[in-house]
Amino acid sequence: MGTPIDLDNCAREPIHVPGSIQPRGVLAVVREPAFEVRQVSANVAELLGRPVDAVLGRHLSALIGHQQAARVEQVAASYGSLRQHNPLECVIDVAGEPRAFDAILHREPGGVLLVELEIAYGPRPFSFPNTYQAVRGAVEELNRAATLTELYATAARAVRDLTGFDRVMVYRYDEEYNGEVVAESKRDNLNSFLGLHYPSTDIPAQARALYEKNWIRLISDVDYAPAPLVPSVDPASDTPLDLTYATLRSVSPIHVEYLQNMGVHASMSISLLREGRLWGLIACHHYAGTHLPPFGTRAATEFLGATLSLRLVDRFEDEQLQKRLAAQAVLGKLTAATLDDGESLTAALLGAPDLLDLVPAEGVVVNIQGDRQARGSVPPPRVVAAVIDWARGADDEIASSECLASELPALDLDPQLAAGALVINLPDGQYAVWFRREVLRSVDWGGDPYNKAIAVSEGDGVRLSPRKSFDRWREIVHQRSEPWKPSECESAESLRRHVVESLYRRTRGALRMAEMVQRSLLPESIPALESWRLSAYYEPAAGGNVGGDWYDAFELRDGRLILLVGDVAGHGITAAGTMAQLRNALRAQLFAGATPAEALTQLNDFCVHMLPGAFATVVAARVDLDSGVVQAACAGHLIPYLTNSATVLAPIELSPPIGIRGVTYAPSEFTVEPGNGLVMYSDGLVERRGEVIDEGLNRLAETLGRACDAPASRIWTAMDSGNIDDDVTIVALWRPRTFAVPTAGRPAGCRTVRRTPPD
Repeated sequence: MGTPIDLDNCAREPIHVPGSIQPRGVLAVVREPAFEVRQVSANVAELLGRPVDAVLGRHLSALIGHQQAARVEQVAASYGSLRQHNPLECVIDVAGEPRAFDAILHREPGGVLLVELEIAYGPRPFSFPNTYQAVRGAVEELNRAATLTELYATAARAVRDLTGFDRVMVYRYDEEYNGEVVAESKRDNLNSFLGLHYPSTDIPAQARALYEKNWIRLISDVDYAPAPLVPSVDPASDTPLDLTYATLRSVSPIHVEYLQNMGVHASMSISLLREGRLWGLIACHHYAGTHLPPFGTRAATEFLGATLSLRLVDRFEDEQLQKRLAAQAVLGKLTAATLDDGESLTAALLGAPDLLDLVPAEGVVVNIQGDRQARGSVPPPRVVAAVIDWARGADDEIASSECLASELPALDLDPQLAAGALVINLPDGQYAVWFRREVLRSVDWGGDPYNKAIAVSEGDGVRLSPRKSFDRWREIVHQRSEPWKPSECESAESLRRHVVESLYRRTRGALRMAEMVQRSLLPESIPALESWRLSAYYEPAAGGNVGGDWYDAFELRDGRLILLVGDVAGHGITAAGTMAQLRNALRAQLFAGATPAEALTQLNDFCVHMLPGAFATVVAARVDLDSGVVQAACAGHLIPYLTNSATVLAPIELSPPIGIRGVTYAPSEFTVEPGNGLVMYSDGLVERRGEVIDEGLNRLAETLGRACDAPASRIWTAMDSGNIDDDVTIVALWRPRTFAVPTAGRPAGCRTVRRTPPD
């Protein structure tokens, strides 16, 4: 008889495999091609006068006679899809009397043919010459309807005229599958349900899924006693029979009780679909007693439902098209405004027209490239920040809510400023967010939606019973804004694409400028030394993300060599500009005779006063090329390596980075002996995503230990992991034990080796 219904499994009730049918007909499960009856409903003896045992395991003719069975076989053999050929009108001998039946055929996978034999009471409607005219007239009315209200009303009236139900309603779902009665045709003495809402749980998800597959469902008598299938499971698969497409399928006992509580004696529903998904229903109720419209009449109403669905889709798409065209006009003007690189993107989006013309709201906040502006009524910055954090957590390009109070319950929200929000998430924490105020609205429910079902004691157990009251129940909805329409979300998505493209274009322009600045500051050449080998290498960060690395190498008037490697915090044009100023200031101080420690102290004073907020690391060395004595100072930079048979850190005292007030930089001194080298580098050489920097430092020490006299380019080649997140700079100085005079025109080891950053 099916799965017991209780408080735990009601929402998961397997209503497509009820194991029984409504007894207004007989269901036979036939196996093709032998047409052997494998299952049959237990009411076969009552309706057809055949005992179950006389039918099971036998040819279909044992059930309906040789002549009718031959007709079924012929139709089944002639057509793959049988739906368009139903019903097959049959006359079956029942206890010596010929009786009219409609045979409804449906083919299931695995060679299963469902044969439903429904009693045909009275003349069949398609024998009436006016039936087609009635359907055609209703279709013409639907086509002439100018508004959705007219469409709904015409459909309800036409279905009631055709079927004779006491009440016919058009029932529309919202986004959460709560239903609303949007049209009604009824007997004059019935109270109206027009405008009433019903919670989504009145028609659970599994029932909605069935409505999307089988578009019409009839309960001719809600007080029926289900007729079980014999045997209860399919003998071939030992599984319950799927009755999704069966006309006679038994319905949920919970739904039957729901209808009984409403005083309904017969019910029929016709699915309304949009793009294959359930949009609503035409719901028919009868109160005067049982009601059985013939199969042909039901097929005609199904046709009307399909026609209404098409008209609704046409109307919906037409409205969406008009909205899209209006939005595209505004979007085109906004996009054109963003092409002016002389104006900030935020200002362009809040000009005329602005984002409130694209998506109506009470206020909007835009924060792009550090420029934050607002229009209209918006909540305080802390609320905006909390909403943006919530939107980032949604992990999507667009986030929206018409009830922020449910998304951010701990936040003290003013519903007149921020009941709902629509957020465009942009790269690097940038955003645009619209806010809508609370719109109080009343919803008239068909009964209290918060008392959808009641628990009923039944012996030692508990079962779920539908609510018994369907009186109009009014709810005032608070803390909700107007919903964000699909067309508005589409406009926001389109805007995001244009803004991201504009950001990329502007960023690429800034990067090209930063690359030009950085290239102009890197030395075109480095000194060609007589008794030392000097080399340098620079590699930009992956993706052209220009950083703040720089190096310098030049000889003083007294013949000593200056070596510098620095790294300014940040990327792009700002970092490149800061690097230019620090590089030039430090070069001037060292050329004027300051020691590395004195020069770094003066550079720090310059940075604190002239470039507040800038932050850099630098290592500076002054080398006496005759003695090998090195004077050095380090401002927060990675300590260089001394290379020989054992690679060690140079004995340089580490001081704080440039940009910290009141720092004095400590001097250090050591000697590079013949056969030794000095390697200075930036952190990009040794830092890799997913590992600690000590691993990179150890890798560099091992590399230098294997080739202590390697030029900068070979050091880079040995260290390259293919995963470069930052600029890489290397300056390598080697003092040979003996020195060979280089070939004319090409001083050995004196070229600057660096790769040009990509465009």
